[in-house]
Amino acid sequence: MTLSPIVAGCWRMAEWGWTPAERLRWIEQCLDRGVTTFDHADIYGGYAVEALFGEALALAPHLRQRMQLVSKCGIQLVHPSRPEHRLKSYNTSAAHLIASVENSLCTLQTDRLDLLLIHRPDPLMHPAEIAEAVTRLQAAGKVRAFGVSNFTPSQFALLHAAVPLATNQIELHPLHRTPLHDGTLDQLVGLGLRPMVWSPLAGGRLFSGTAPDAMRVRATLDDIARRHGVTPATVAYAWLLRHPSRPHPLVGSRRIEALDEALAAQALTLDAEMWHEVWSAGEGAEVA
Repeated sequence: MTLSPIVAGCWRMAEWGWTPAERLRWIEQCLDRGVTTFDHADIYGGYAVEALFGEALALAPHLRQRMQLVSKCGIQLVHPSRPEHRLKSYNTSAAHLIASVENSLCTLQTDRLDLLLIHRPDPLMHPAEIAEAVTRLQAAGKVRAFGVSNFTPSQFALLHAAVPLATNQIELHPLHRTPLHDGTLDQLVGLGLRPMVWSPLAGGRLFSGTAPDAMRVRATLDDIARRHGVTPATVAYAWLLRHPSRPHPLVGSRRIEALDEALAAQALTLDAEMWHEVWSAGEGAEVA
């Protein structure tokens, strides 16, 4: 599986209020910058975002060959478009996974997903049943690679023993450092797999949060940014890219400048002391 170093997150596309042509222009701007991977989930925008993206892609279907499409499934929302759902729940049954993929292919107006992820760990997941569903989807050419999102190391190991997993999409930023210490990233490094990272800027809290940890991190990012002539956001992305697991950060913004800030992080290598400056700011203490 090959993803672009920076991934375009599409989860807020329904909020952008763009025409199909405007959405297509954004897709083209991403591709022109080498951001060729687009991250989706069936539930984004109340089950609407995949269709919005597919509508734009249909204006220039040749672009499909230049991109990788990622989607997630396994969460069932209560929504008018899903009247059969009585309450929010998880469903990783083979029938649901296959039906979700078929629906995503239809709404995205494509014949395949380059990567399918289970969105959240399901306490009722049956590894053998999931493996059977994935094998069927891959044999039919509808899914190329398979992975998970938000899985603990033990959950990842359980499913990986039944079906090869390509990645674990996780939350990671200086205000949420748990994957650095709970074995999540250690496991991926050991397996030679690269994580995907959602909310790499803590949903904006790195730059607007008023909690003590956010204010400490912001001051540290500002200082490093001044020293290197880049933006604080670029430093935040560089902090992620410095990890040996070689993460793929997701940029979930319609602003093309936000993508440029993330891309600029590839040219900024933080040394170990700078990396630990940011870590210590988030922790509020030096390393032990």
